[in-house]
Amino acid sequence: MPGSGAITGVIDGVLARGMDRICGEIDRAFDLLLPVPEDARARLVEAMRYATIGSGKRLRPLLLTATADLYGVDRDSAVRAGAAIEAIHVYSLIHDDLPCMDDDDLRRGKPTVHKAFDEATAVLAGDSLHALAFEILGDPAISGDPFIRAELVSTLARASGHEGMAGGQMMDIVADSETFDLHTITRLQQLKTGALLGAAVEMGAILGKVPHEGRTHLRNYARDIGLAFQIADDLLDHEGDEELAGKALRKDDAQGKQTFVSLLGPERARDQARALVEQAVGHLANHGDEADLLRAIARYIVERDH
Repeated sequence: MPGSGAITGVIDGVLARGMDRICGEIDRAFDLLLPVPEDARARLVEAMRYATIGSGKRLRPLLLTATADLYGVDRDSAVRAGAAIEAIHVYSLIHDDLPCMDDDDLRRGKPTVHKAFDEATAVLAGDSLHALAFEILGDPAISGDPFIRAELVSTLARASGHEGMAGGQMMDIVADSETFDLHTITRLQQLKTGALLGAAVEMGAILGKVPHEGRTHLRNYARDIGLAFQIADDLLDHEGDEELAGKALRKDDAQGKQTFVSLLGPERARDQARALVEQAVGHLANHGDEADLLRAIARYIVERDH
């Protein structure tokens, strides 16, 4: 049997190839989806392109396409769905960065959209990306089966709204003025961060025509990596390098906000994240080498520096 170093090298290679591929595919998708019009809408579309092309880890599209690959889904369909979930993610970042929300000047190592353009354009760019996501999912090009398209739409809508990401964001805003316990922080992060990660995995399985009851192990995988991702994010905010992160750090500490790190301490939080990742990988035990990318994504989540 190969040593752990050899296994780690294989996993790292699988992840690097997967990330390089999906980053190029998502950039090309947005380039085609967002041609700049020759009228007064040009500034809006330029802002949308600024936010979507050429930056970001593309973790959600990567999860979606990696899951879809387990079931032999057409790559073009999976990438289209990946662009839809990335559009939702980017819209949320644009709005999060606004002065009325987190008031950030830097995102992904460059000025935030409202700084590079203006606040009104940033609001409209976010709104338009939200709409674009569902336009993509409603297009027959993603699937000839209207029931699959409808389930994709409902899954992403539920993960984006008050029962998912937006609900978690509201809880996060309330957390600025209230003290939350570990259970409440866990629920907050399951919604704010975990809902879209879970939707990515679920949507890949939907494209693969996996019945609802056959997706339980994938939901469990997504739940565990979602919590691990947020714990890793809290650790990065607590002790990371701003230059590597490409955004302002230490904001949670400055605001006195409760996080996994403040409640558990850095070492216990790190141990919990690692345990969640191993648990997530365990949910893929019935899959063979075809799930190596999903395993690599899980391990990357706690090892990343940005």
